[in-house]
Amino acid sequence: MPSELEDLVEFLHHGNTQIRQISVEELVPYSTAQPDIFKRHQLLPIKDLKLLIKDYPPIAKNVFTILVNLSEDAEVLKILMDDDAFLESLLRRVTDAKEPNANLQCMLLANLSKATSITKLLTLKREVPKQLSTSPIAIDQLLDCFVKGAGGSYNKEADYDYLSYLFADLAKHEEGRKHFLAPRKEDSNVIPLTKLIVFTEHKSTIRRRGVANTIKNVCFDVDSHARLFRSEEEGEGGIGLLPYILLPLMGSEEYSDEDTDGMLDECQLLPPNKEREKQNDILITHLESLLLLTTEKESRQRLREVKVYPIVRELHMHVEDEGVRESCDRLVQVIMRDEEGEGDGQPKVQEVEEDEDEQIVDIV
Repeated sequence: MPSELEDLVEFLHHGNTQIRQISVEELVPYSTAQPDIFKRHQLLPIKDLKLLIKDYPPIAKNVFTILVNLSEDAEVLKILMDDDAFLESLLRRVTDAKEPNANLQCMLLANLSKATSITKLLTLKREVPKQLSTSPIAIDQLLDCFVKGAGGSYNKEADYDYLSYLFADLAKHEEGRKHFLAPRKEDSNVIPLTKLIVFTEHKSTIRRRGVANTIKNVCFDVDSHARLFRSEEEGEGGIGLLPYILLPLMGSEEYSDEDTDGMLDECQLLPPNKEREKQNDILITHLESLLLLTTEKESRQRLREVKVYPIVRELHMHVEDEGVRESCDRLVQVIMRDEEGEGDGQPKVQEVEEDEDEQIVDIV
């Protein structure tokens, strides 16, 4: 005989709204405690859940919670991502200014981004939400949700922070990096990455972490390093990335005139209440981005010119986390070492020596 739990799963496709609502409410905790119950009968419960995202908002909220928790499973991930109609239904809700469950849907998209097929968002055309975007491309619309969500100007029920994890995963793919670095004719030739980097010091830890990882993954595109260094005012597709990586590494400490000579304007004369990034994993991510930016000699020289070393030195002195300090050491060994044919090839200074990526969202 079927157990009570198996009966609950069967009620997901019941014709009575109240019974469906009770069923999904009771099943939420089992989406983490006993996820295999949803894989019975060739994943029939998952097929039911895909349909129930269109149900009444209280039911849909619990359905999205269940799907977020189950989407870590490879089989569930595949059945969700292979269904273009489901994806369109999800996108329609995320981009709806009145959708009450948009944040949960962003969590689900963040988990779906673990599938390589998530790159379809880079070219997927859909109806343009007039109040949101000027682009018919899905990823552009999601980026506009993310930007407007920071100030709550689009949907009062959503901040869209978890979309940053989606962007980070997309930037792991070459086509994703190219998208974030290319001017969008559908959006007044704005470069998507310039919309993201301004959030490296946002109040939301989720947003800061996702943006930091997006930046790091974009930095794997070595051919674009010159553009990343170049400011927007300098033209030629300049992005002006450096201040947005360096400022989170800095606190309120004062620097000598020698240290500040050459520093970026944005990094000088910081207020006495300037706070350094509090999350060690985010600090490490920014340091890893800087390390990636040392790939070419010209880039290393640029980092020396803008006095990255004193900033990293102070970070090493003020943060006692071993992972942060190791990342500081690796970076210093590269930017302060003589170039080939110069000096003895050893680091010029030793002061610093003296002294995770993929996110799966679970909802319990």
